[in-house]
Amino acid sequence: MLVTMIQLVSKEIQIVSNGNVGRSALRVFAAATLIAGTLLATFSGRGSTADAQETNSRAGAKPLDARSRTIVQSVELQVKRAGAAYSKGDYDTSGEALRKAIGQIDVAGNAASPALHDALLPTMRRIINARAMLELEGVTLPPFRIPAPPTATADPMAETPGSDASSELATDGVSFVSDVAPILVGKCGGCHIRGNKGGFTLQTFAKLMEGPSEGVVVFPGDVIASRLIETIETGDMPRGGGKVSQEQLDTLKQWVIQGAKFDGPDPTAMLTSLKGEGSAAASLVPPEPAQPTMVGKPTGNESVSFSKDVAPLLVENCTGCHLDAMQTRGGLRMDTLAQMLRGGDSGSVMQPGDGEASLLVQKLRGSAGDRMPAGGRPPLSDSDIQLISTWISEGAKVDEALVQTPMKVVTAQAWLSAAASPEVSARRAEIAESDFRLAGADMSRLQKQVTDHFAVWGDVSPATLEAVAESAEAALVQAQKFLPPADGTSEDFFHGKASIYVLAKRYDYSEFAKMVEGRSVPAQWQSHWKYDGIRAYVAVVASERATEEEIAQRMLATIASLAVVSRGEAVPRWFAQGLGTAISGGETKRDRNENLRRQAELVTAVGSLKSGKDFLNGKLPPERADRMAVAIAESLLSRQNRRGLDAVLRNLQSGQPFSQAFQTGMNTTPIAYVDAWLQWVQ
Repeated sequence: MLVTMIQLVSKEIQIVSNGNVGRSALRVFAAATLIAGTLLATFSGRGSTADAQETNSRAGAKPLDARSRTIVQSVELQVKRAGAAYSKGDYDTSGEALRKAIGQIDVAGNAASPALHDALLPTMRRIINARAMLELEGVTLPPFRIPAPPTATADPMAETPGSDASSELATDGVSFVSDVAPILVGKCGGCHIRGNKGGFTLQTFAKLMEGPSEGVVVFPGDVIASRLIETIETGDMPRGGGKVSQEQLDTLKQWVIQGAKFDGPDPTAMLTSLKGEGSAAASLVPPEPAQPTMVGKPTGNESVSFSKDVAPLLVENCTGCHLDAMQTRGGLRMDTLAQMLRGGDSGSVMQPGDGEASLLVQKLRGSAGDRMPAGGRPPLSDSDIQLISTWISEGAKVDEALVQTPMKVVTAQAWLSAAASPEVSARRAEIAESDFRLAGADMSRLQKQVTDHFAVWGDVSPATLEAVAESAEAALVQAQKFLPPADGTSEDFFHGKASIYVLAKRYDYSEFAKMVEGRSVPAQWQSHWKYDGIRAYVAVVASERATEEEIAQRMLATIASLAVVSRGEAVPRWFAQGLGTAISGGETKRDRNENLRRQAELVTAVGSLKSGKDFLNGKLPPERADRMAVAIAESLLSRQNRRGLDAVLRNLQSGQPFSQAFQTGMNTTPIAYVDAWLQWVQ
């Protein structure tokens, strides 16, 4: 096919050179130039012979770093899309893709190296040709010239082995404390500092760099892969009428390009507490040493449980001042037990073994200054205070896994473990109505259909709800072939009926994700899942115009992933998403071009990783992480690993945490397994 395209391009070049240029010939020439050039770069790793010779002579065959490879792939993908749209006569879409490619090159120029410039050179030449052809069709595009190659005296994109730029203290350039934090607090504080929209919090630098459950949103040195920049630049964020100015956006970009460094005293300090004083250097204060974690493992003889008795009291009475607080009172943060153990401005608030001597109990009783909780809230009852005091006197015992878990999550999990499946079903029904109301649905038209395992909701026809419900049950039957048998009734499978949200239009689906989850979903998505124990749902696009086959295809992988993630405690997203897609056969039902694109994404993802730890810690953009997760899951499903995988799933269902279940079943840790897989594929 490539040879045919190249011959076609050569023929059209001859037509142009002879002056016999018809518009149809020009269209064929432009489309073939874009598509063939991009395919050559994708599959053979080079452009034309002349381009390759020039690149080799100038760059000395120096390999590209991971961020540069990301930029090259992103630009080439947009150019390929432009060519595909042009060949179909969709000039507006073609122009939009080319605009994105030009914009990506412009952004890359701020941190370019000679090697990156030369790698982009063949694609930049194709952009010049394509731009001229699109303007003949009346499409207005920004000016574009191939930039001069940068000097080799500095390579801002180069990676320093063994370093993590985001963890280093910055001494020059854009200051996080003085320049970046005020922008984030001012523009994003309402949803992601005072709140936790979409499961994403910006309360601290550490939380910003950790990102939401979907993956990291800031990649030091790479503005293209950094979703934080993308969502602001496209206008998806911030919402509620706020707007980031171009000057502020440029500041954020420069901070990312310069390594996304932190110049404050403590990366776990609230952004609202950071004070910039003129320069980054003025705020360099050595962080205080971390306090030891003063907890012990429960013996089973305790009379008070932290998760069932203490955490719910703290969440109910301390939120706003010490939990989910814009500014924490007295310097005491209590979003997690680990933070509470560190204490506040007055020091430690707990003395394990002596509840009545603990400052926390004294504050609650009013015997040490102002009585807590403040703000006009009623004091806790004597019996509630005694519960907290007794827990501390018994050693403040708690399972280690809960020390860093948000107290709200601890409370929710405790309720879930004690609730019967019908109670959970009722709670999920309340959540479904709340979610649809938040997304702006007409509640008078909202309908519901219940099956053995699911409650299907949507403002669509009963026939569409029924088609979705049948597809969901069929998808679950397929997934259960790979999972251990479940005990109890059908309603117990998801510990309460899982919800399915049916959205009639792709726009409704996108708005649902923005309003309910606080995020933008990729343009190619038609369905996705969410699970945190209490919340367990699939959102899907379906209407009367969708065929049964289309609906079934959209349900397969999402239902399978939801089934996997609900099998045990703290099952990571990569495992559930990868295995759910693999066992549903979702990857094999895509067309050839889509599968080729995904293979290219996998190659780039693997090449950008230093270790399995980077993957497991979310150091990849979500789309690449999902693609790699599927490949890892397929290796787990292989003949030599299938017995171990079955053991992992049985261990999860018996109550083992994921890391323990994986290590026991596979005789290795998840990190070691991914490391071995990376070595094998590389």
